[in-house]
Amino acid sequence: MTSYNKLSLRIGLTPSSVCNYLPNEQEQLGVVMDHHWLTPQGYGVLIASGYRRSGNAVYRPMCQHCQACTPLRVDCEHFTPSKSQKRQQNQMKTLRWEFKTKLDSNWFALYEKYIRVRHSNGSMYPANKEQFFDFCTAEWMDTLFLHVYDGDTLIAVAVTDVLDDALSAVYSFFEPDSSLSLGTLCVLYQIQYGRQTGRKWLYPGYQIDRCNAMNYKIRFKPYQKLLNGGWK
Repeated sequence: MTSYNKLSLRIGLTPSSVCNYLPNEQEQLGVVMDHHWLTPQGYGVLIASGYRRSGNAVYRPMCQHCQACTPLRVDCEHFTPSKSQKRQQNQMKTLRWEFKTKLDSNWFALYEKYIRVRHSNGSMYPANKEQFFDFCTAEWMDTLFLHVYDGDTLIAVAVTDVLDDALSAVYSFFEPDSSLSLGTLCVLYQIQYGRQTGRKWLYPGYQIDRCNAMNYKIRFKPYQKLLNGGWK
């Protein structure tokens, strides 16, 4: 087995650009250059050190004048739902869910509607299959697709990386006209699957306090933030 604490880790910096989450800030990413890290085991070490995956690339924000992006992870083993999450867990009982290695054949119709309704002003519009797989999957990563059904109708999908002791929430899309809180339900299903499979953590991505769209992550407790090199 590879001992990753003895391997080199070279980082390449991207040019600065306008931040997608905080438009008044400049974004710069540090991208892992060494391919020997690009394995499920290597990524397990890196994600615990604050890195994330986008397609085959593993990166971490290394912005010169901003440190708003804080790595966060939810404790699946000790997760305690809030009152609203308990109500949402009751909604889960009326739905059917399954983790699969491949997407259902009708996934793109749901994805296309989600992008058209929720993100028509974003870089992912119009929806494109090749772009989706380039962003959500990696040839070296073990990835599952959470499928959520209302009866026989697919209403949500959550792309989930599978690590030895953790899951990583990569991306989710869902029926935008649903009255259910499907984004939250996807996270609750991932936490439940983590507990069922003996995985300690769910990594939902970076917490950005100044970005309202990202603040849902701190609603799942208990959680830890990576601060000054340690999880607290």
